[in-house]
Amino acid sequence: MTNQISSSIQVPFDQGNKRLDQVAAQLFPDYSRSRLQQWIKEGQLTVDGKAWRGRDKLTGGETLVLEAELAPEGDWQPEAIDLDIVYEDDHILVLNKQADLVVHPAAGNREGTLLNGLLHHCPALANIPRAGIVHRLDKDTTGLMVVAKTLQAQAHLVAQLQDRTMGREYEAVVQGHMTGGGKVDEPIGRHGTQRTRMAVNPMGKDAVTHYRVLHKFPTHTHIRCKLETGRTHQIRVHMTHIGHPLVGDATYAARTRLTKGIGPSLRTMLQNFPRQALHAKALGLLHPVEQEWMEWEVDLPTDMIELLEMLEADRRGAHDI
Repeated sequence: MTNQISSSIQVPFDQGNKRLDQVAAQLFPDYSRSRLQQWIKEGQLTVDGKAWRGRDKLTGGETLVLEAELAPEGDWQPEAIDLDIVYEDDHILVLNKQADLVVHPAAGNREGTLLNGLLHHCPALANIPRAGIVHRLDKDTTGLMVVAKTLQAQAHLVAQLQDRTMGREYEAVVQGHMTGGGKVDEPIGRHGTQRTRMAVNPMGKDAVTHYRVLHKFPTHTHIRCKLETGRTHQIRVHMTHIGHPLVGDATYAARTRLTKGIGPSLRTMLQNFPRQALHAKALGLLHPVEQEWMEWEVDLPTDMIELLEMLEADRRGAHDI
């Protein structure tokens, strides 16, 4: 994978009287607006051989030349971390993230993250912002993620996330007995007093979650959720908002509700379930280069399978009494 970008294009005359950064975004759609603005500022994207400012207006007919070299985006170190890669080509990588894995380094988590593992698997990702990570899963959420291996792929995948064409479906086990599916259309923002939490907030960003029931149990429900938006902790916040927090969610479920009649084995499992019972089950996207729709689906992790088996065993036991 080369680190050098070299491209030139003539500005159409119908793009006259428009700002350079606006025209560049249209003529070089494989790169993000922020990246193009940076290259303009650094003189790596020139107009007729001269450096311009992003706000300078073109007349049409000029030649834009992009000569840029990708540089490392951070000082993160590669680490050998087991990755369950379900698909990979020269442009994208799709993986099944395990539980207890932080996606991106932050204060207190500079090592042992998915990003560190990606850099070990594919060193060229050091030149891509966030090592190609375009969306995240919480530390204890398992399942499918897509990673861009080039700037072009990253721009296309981010655009799909923004225009809500990327398909993402999750499975979860929630507290309470749901009677049917539905939609939660409630804005999400920072919690008013607890800054590490999110909450339904009228001043927040729009957030839409569709959900349907897969299996009903006397005290819990197995559901499948489809996201229209991708807000932080969206499913966890929305399910809590409608009175059905996720099993094991220490942040949003104040305590596990253990209804009378639950057997001792299920009670123990629910009390000790180590994480929120949430899994990114399916992912669909338009390949950024081949322009073909692609889909993946992965099995539930062992802990959620065992939880569902225990719920079913308890249901049958209670039914037989």
